[in-house]
Amino acid sequence: MSDLYQTQRAMRSMRQAALQRGVVAILDIGTSKIACLILRFDGPPRFVEEDGVGSMAGQSSFRVIGAATTRSRGVELGETCALHETERAIRTVVQAAQKMANVRVDHVIACIAGGHPRSYGLAGEIELGDGPVTEHDIARVLASCEVPDIGEGRQVLHAQPVNFAIDHRTGLIDPRGQVGNRLACDMHMLTIDHAVIENLLYCLKRCDLELAGVANSSYVAGISSLVEDEQELGAACIDMGGGATGISIFIKKHMIYADTVRLGGDHVTQDISKGLRVPLAVAERIKTFHGGVVATGIDDRDMIEIGGDSGDWEKDRRTVSRAELIGIMRPRVEEILEEVRERLDAAGFEHLPSQQIVLTGGGSQIPGLDGLAPKLLGQQVRIGRPLRVQGLPQATTGAAFSSAVGLCLFAAHPQDEWWDFEIPSERYPARSFRRAVKWFKDNW
Repeated sequence: MSDLYQTQRAMRSMRQAALQRGVVAILDIGTSKIACLILRFDGPPRFVEEDGVGSMAGQSSFRVIGAATTRSRGVELGETCALHETERAIRTVVQAAQKMANVRVDHVIACIAGGHPRSYGLAGEIELGDGPVTEHDIARVLASCEVPDIGEGRQVLHAQPVNFAIDHRTGLIDPRGQVGNRLACDMHMLTIDHAVIENLLYCLKRCDLELAGVANSSYVAGISSLVEDEQELGAACIDMGGGATGISIFIKKHMIYADTVRLGGDHVTQDISKGLRVPLAVAERIKTFHGGVVATGIDDRDMIEIGGDSGDWEKDRRTVSRAELIGIMRPRVEEILEEVRERLDAAGFEHLPSQQIVLTGGGSQIPGLDGLAPKLLGQQVRIGRPLRVQGLPQATTGAAFSSAVGLCLFAAHPQDEWWDFEIPSERYPARSFRRAVKWFKDNW
């Protein structure tokens, strides 16, 4: 635990250094694309309320000065599987973004979708001395949280205090300066496979880049796609990517659960490729231009012209109806949404005061999804686009860039995590098992 604590602290101090230098690169490493945004920070943080960015993403004033995307290589199911391919793709996209921004960057903040994320709810409690609660008391109560045995080869990605209570007053965001006898704390901890971070570090080192922070993709997608009320009252963000679909649940402006369904838009493309016997590139194009999940009478007469893969266009040319295409796509999209529903049920999502669900990510742009999703997920479903941030090029404002935009907000103003407090080294959280996901139901 302690070496992990030191690693995360080192990343935080690197982030501080990058912000002082004024530029940092944001890297969203996905299965279908790798996006890089370069941010320039100017001056101390200022809090902007009127542009829909709430206290959760209290903005340091930054603007996007460079942006580039490239087709992802060597990434499957949101995890790097061919390191040299991924390294080449990262180098390509970072160089292109640097060229546009006309600056050189050394520090990167990245987000990753894979790694089998697992959520834990932890609780700790301490006696308070005389006087108001200090930073040191918060460090002590975080250290008293019982940390489960997360298993071999796992690493803590996020460990955020999400609720404090002093005596019988609960729901405190920041207890500093308050007076009482007992201080209790709930912490949400997210762990992922250690190998995923190692592979990312390896690729970045080969590109001469330093990792100044790492976040879970569905978490940052939620930061950018959920509006303030949704983050406060309870909402789930479903980030439909190419190789995986990320799920994050927020309440009181904090993430309290995250998971991944290892299915995404690429699986729909593969189904089209097999069903129509066309190459993947052709299947992707057909999906993008003609795809959908709800068939109407007119779709039987709407014919799509396709070619095969022998190279002889005349010989291969044939047509299929749009209804046939929808018949191939719909079962897979339904399967993804059903898996999402199962994860939400397992997390106890129905106990939240509001059950808003926001679909985002490139896969959320399939026509007709807004009609199909409520049937499988519940009535309160909307398609979400990321918040606007200053300087963002038009091409990067769509739902496919929710994670990248959220990562900008995370970089500018990360939430307090366990390693932001000076926890004495002999007091790293105690290790005993207490796996709980429904704990928020009892505490709020």
